[in-house]
Parts: sequence; C-alpha cells; structure tokens
Amino acid sequence: MKNLIIIAAIGKNNELGKDNKLIWHIPPDLAFFRQNTIHKNIIMGSNTFFSLPNLLKDRHHIVLSKNSKFNDQRIEVYRNYDDLMKKIQTSNEEFYVIGGASIYKLFIDDVDTMLLTKINDICPTADAYFPTFDKNKWKQEVLSNNIYNGIEYSHVKYLRKKR
Repeated sequence: MKNLIIIAAIGKNNELGKDNKLIWHIPPDLAFFRQNTIHKNIIMGSNTFFSLPNLLKDRHHIVLSKNSKFNDQRIEVYRNYDDLMKKIQTSNEEFYVIGGASIYKLFIDDVDTMLLTKINDICPTADAYFPTFDKNKWKQEVLSNNIYNGIEYSHVKYLRKKR
C-alpha cells in the first residue's frame, strides 16, 4: 500500500528494543524519524505509545490495541486491524507504522515502503525484534551512511518490488 510506510531503527540482528525502550540513542536518527513523520499519522501498539515521554508534537497518534485504557481525545484508538486498514485504504494521507515488534509484524506484508535505520551494532540483551523479511522482494536504496559517537548506521529505503 503506497500510503502505508514502516519506519524503524534496527540492529544487526534486527534488534528493536529492550524493556520497552530504544537500545541506541542516536539524536540524528531521531531527527530523521521526526523529519519523516512530522504532520503525518503514526500507528503504534499500546506498549510503544506508553513508552513515549509524551505525545509526539505535530503528529496524529493512532493506537492499535485491545487495551481500553485510552481516554485521551488526541489519540485515535482502533481495537482491530481490519477497521484501521479500512481507514488507511480510503485515505490519501500517509501513515507511518512506528512499532512495536508485533505491530511491525502485523503490517509488514501490507507496506510497499520501509525506512530502516540499520545500526551496525548488536545488543545481545534485546527483547524486541523487527520481523525478518525476504530482502529479494525489496529494492534497497541507501539514503545515507553515518557515524554518531562511534556507532555506524545507515538510513535505507526499501521499496517492494512488483507483486
């Protein structure tokens, strides 16, 4: 789906997080995330939502969760995947899937674009992982190669090849 995009930062072994937190703190990558998601819809699960320090400025928060603890009018909550997909399919807006692991896994077969920050490091204690995917089904474009505090990382755009 053209208007549905995954954005994530992953380690060499697809590590995403530990204890519901980011593993690596790379401010230039957080700026990349902001630049791509600003004024857009961001889709997340409840764990990702509750891990945020507060609402992300100038973004529309959509939470996919069976959790009923959401009573903030600034958050759009969907209880099931099909209802959220209907909204996405009938919209001209962009939707960025921002996590966590189970949400990425749920949406990965529906996206045509992924923006992955590939971090050249491993975290043996990670407890959340990005889903594996067949790289042969994707065209890969390296947008940038970077180093921050000795950590090498690349911003890579994946475009799904014709189905």
